[in-house]
Amino acid sequence: MPELKFIVEAALLAAGKPLSLKQLQLLFEESERPPKTDLHHCLQRLEKDYQGRGVEIKEVASGWRIQVTEAASPWVSRLWAERPPRYSRALLETLALIAYRQPITRGEIEEIRGVSVSTSIIKSLLERHWIKVLGQRDTPGKPALYGTTPEFLDYFSLKNLQELPTLTEMRDLATIHQSLEFSE
Repeated sequence: MPELKFIVEAALLAAGKPLSLKQLQLLFEESERPPKTDLHHCLQRLEKDYQGRGVEIKEVASGWRIQVTEAASPWVSRLWAERPPRYSRALLETLALIAYRQPITRGEIEEIRGVSVSTSIIKSLLERHWIKVLGQRDTPGKPALYGTTPEFLDYFSLKNLQELPTLTEMRDLATIHQSLEFSE
């Protein structure tokens, strides 16, 4: 049987999505299934092997994946004819409020933003699987409570919500506006 590291690397490359340690274990017959500690050690070795290259092994909320490094992404993104989606300021503000204040209702988002939240914004975030309904607030009308999903964390290369930048790190709004490509 090939070395465990090569099997794990090939699986991450072929999957096209993050794989958890449990999913990696299921690649093997029960009699030859490696323990999670061996897989974790293997992933750490791969991380070291990939250092200084154009791709990296990255742990995100759903597991581990192979991805293009941030330094190489401006050139690699030119391979796709379509432009990356441009998100409106309203959508990004709504997403940020959900991420930082979850669970949160639409009414609370509107109160903080000072404007109503378009149904299309909530629908768009739900369709992208970046947010989900976590339940309902026990108040009149039973408004939906929104929170982020593992897909949100995966899209933004985060393992958990604690990796979100702190609000003090986000003070320079001019820089943020340029990097997020707001559409007006």
